[in-house]
Amino acid sequence: MTILSFKEFEHQAWQAAVDQYDASFSRLTQQIIPAIMNALNVRKGMRFLDVACGPGYLAAAAHQKGAKVSGVDFSSSMVSRAKQLHPGIDFNEGDAEDLYKIPDASFDAVGMNFGIVHLGQPEKALKAAYRVLKVGGRVAFTTWCKPQEAVGFSLILRAAEIFGNPNVQLPSAPPLFFYSDPENCKNALAKSGFSNPNVQFVNQIWELHLPDELLEAVLKGTARTAGLLKGQSKEQLAAIRQAIRVSISEYIQDEKIILPMPALVAWGTKS
Repeated sequence: MTILSFKEFEHQAWQAAVDQYDASFSRLTQQIIPAIMNALNVRKGMRFLDVACGPGYLAAAAHQKGAKVSGVDFSSSMVSRAKQLHPGIDFNEGDAEDLYKIPDASFDAVGMNFGIVHLGQPEKALKAAYRVLKVGGRVAFTTWCKPQEAVGFSLILRAAEIFGNPNVQLPSAPPLFFYSDPENCKNALAKSGFSNPNVQFVNQIWELHLPDELLEAVLKGTARTAGLLKGQSKEQLAAIRQAIRVSISEYIQDEKIILPMPALVAWGTKS
């Protein structure tokens, strides 16, 4: 059996997850985009790079503000979806941890919306962002809060721990919730050369209609947590599904499921 590196594992997952991600998680991850726009002070005429752009919603928001926008993602499937959805924006395949095709000091702002949790070497991505930014330019990235706060994750992970196998063998990678600690965000920015690191908490909610939507969204529209679920036996996965159906019931409001899914936006400036 071929052992994948974490980058290969993530790439394989995102090549296949475009439809489910765009139909489910994109509705959630777009909620933090206004906070990213504010952190980066996106405005008309500035050069903006969307790293790990996925379907391109962050790039589209910057484009709407009049920025000159480019987007990169290592998944050709995601790049194709971004081009389809936002035909007026330049999207290309690119490695967030390198950005070798992009010249030094060529952008005023770099944004990465939830991409950092999918990188094996996130510090390399921050240093690459530093290189391609002009002096005075800003980088911003987003990440999930801890599972206790981002309830959708806690429902999945707790069910897997109790009713399944929480120790499925996955490629070695940084902890999924490492950047859920604001101090880790600030330290990472400072170590990459950015000054005045800041972190903002952003409330988000994930509105679902059926209990099984959560499991299906994660199983078919993510990488690492999907890998955990795919590593379960048929019986274990059925038990996890049933446990989620029970636990998610406390979040039903007016016949809808409302899950708190707060996140952090972190940013810094190239001095």
